Amino acid sequence: MRVAITGTPGTGKTTATDRLDTDLDVVHLNALIREEGLATGEDPDRGSLVADIDALRERLADREDAIIESHLAHHLEADRVVVLRCHPETLRERLLDRGEDESKAEENAEAEALDVILSEAVDAHGLDSVYEIDTTDRTPDEVAADIEAVIAGERAPSAGEVEFLDYL
Repeated sequence: MRVAITGTPGTGKTTATDRLDTDLDVVHLNALIREEGLATGEDPDRGSLVADIDALRERLADREDAIIESHLAHHLEADRVVVLRCHPETLRERLLDRGEDESKAEENAEAEALDVILSEAVDAHGLDSVYEIDTTDRTPDEVAADIEAVIAGERAPSAGEVEFLDYL
């Protein structure tokens, strides 16, 4: 089984994924992109690498039993897609606390309020494969437990249950 863990930067993907108790291998896409040069270039406005999604698909083609973690994970094939969510105000503060600039933090907070990654995940994988988890005011261990429930098939798909339009 392949599980994608995705969400807007700052929602807690890496932190929660690092706490999972699972036999599945965990692939941190952002590290893989940097380490193996799987980018088509750099976005000068954001100062980030532009991932080569086709190269990632090819590189991960033989990784059927894995957890793929990144804000890009929903662009890859997966049996289940976990979308981590966080209230935009909390998300903005998390990003600022880790050194992101104000404009990038605000851009990500607005994307979270508008359900950008959730919408992309549902479009790519369908409602029956998407599991939304709100990380606001929750510990990484609690979020990891919810992800483990998704992996074990103990949690029903959910999309559109978390709503942050009050931020806008």
